[in-house]
Amino acid sequence: MSALEFSDRVHRVNPSFTLEMTSRAADLRSKGIDVINLSVGEPDFNTPEHIIQAGKEAMDEGFTKYTAGSGMIELRRAICEKLLVENGLTFTPDQVLVSNGEKQSLYTACQVLFDRGDEVIVFSPYWVSFPEFVRLADAESVIVSTEPNSQFEPNFNELISKINSKTKGMIINSPSNPTGGVWSNNAINKILDISKQNNLIVISDECYEKLVFDGQYVSTEKLNNYNTEVLTCMSLSKTYAMTGWRIGYTVGNHNIIGAMSKLQGQTTSCANSIGQKAAIAALTGDQKCVENMRNKYKERRDLMIGLLKEIKGVNCAVPGGAFYAFPDFSYYLGKNYNGEKMNDSFKLCDYILDVAKVVTVPGDGFGAPGHIRFSYAVSKDTIRKGIDRVVKALNELN
Repeated sequence: MSALEFSDRVHRVNPSFTLEMTSRAADLRSKGIDVINLSVGEPDFNTPEHIIQAGKEAMDEGFTKYTAGSGMIELRRAICEKLLVENGLTFTPDQVLVSNGEKQSLYTACQVLFDRGDEVIVFSPYWVSFPEFVRLADAESVIVSTEPNSQFEPNFNELISKINSKTKGMIINSPSNPTGGVWSNNAINKILDISKQNNLIVISDECYEKLVFDGQYVSTEKLNNYNTEVLTCMSLSKTYAMTGWRIGYTVGNHNIIGAMSKLQGQTTSCANSIGQKAAIAALTGDQKCVENMRNKYKERRDLMIGLLKEIKGVNCAVPGGAFYAFPDFSYYLGKNYNGEKMNDSFKLCDYILDVAKVVTVPGDGFGAPGHIRFSYAVSKDTIRKGIDRVVKALNELN
């Protein structure tokens, strides 16, 4: 192989189309075009001031060196206290791994747990990175559909039919990106029961745990009366508007955490030291900021869902959490604009961007043809203006 040829894994992994849409929007903005971004996957709020102050103090005090590879003991203790108080879960610091964002947590978990020949259950619609994490571990994703009218909970008959001797585990995500769906305790219990019966590990992505609008969120591990092996991945990014600080963490079996820490130690060493100090302030400080942001998201959700439901032919379930709406735009597939046919949601989102100058995310990329993801992590005025533009663009189709 020549120096300019890349490894097979580079060719196997797919690029992030969500980042591609963001890049296209940035390109249009650079040309002076007024673009509305309803694709954002991060809070529009700034990090709360007391967390920022903790980061500043860390720098002023010279806390700019390496920490323990698995994370500062003070942060891991704060995480254990948070899990006990907020989630009713008992963990010890040796069962905690702090990473450079939860994305690294999930990637490392897959690297440690899966291998060539393994199959991993991924539920559709899925966060775009789940199948890629599995693929990068040389394993294969097995896609199981969900029920749109039931918060996108699993089709359990299909799930059971797709489990075989090669199945090693499954990845679940509630509240969900891209749907905003929050699975019921009953659905989670079924997942845990089926997993135990088939000796599967459950990786539970709970990065949106604090953004639940209807009812009380219960962590998967809290429902685990089945002695199922569960690995819980959490984040500060969405809860505290700390996406750029890059702090996430995993809790679970200390042997698995140890293996993940070993691998992380040879890739990125430790997480950002300043971010870790800020994370302690976030977890141990006043949580009123979280409640305030959640309340604003709920108001925006209600506004966006109401506007989407008024669009002719569009069906949209009310998401129970996160900050995404995931309406079905199948009605508009097959329609035309100046002789150009809307064959799929990629084409429809391209059309909406080109004509309405509104950035959205195509559902096909999440394994959900005909759907489009809209983010309401933007102001109410932006939501109104953006949806109005989308409606006008759709009316141009025939």
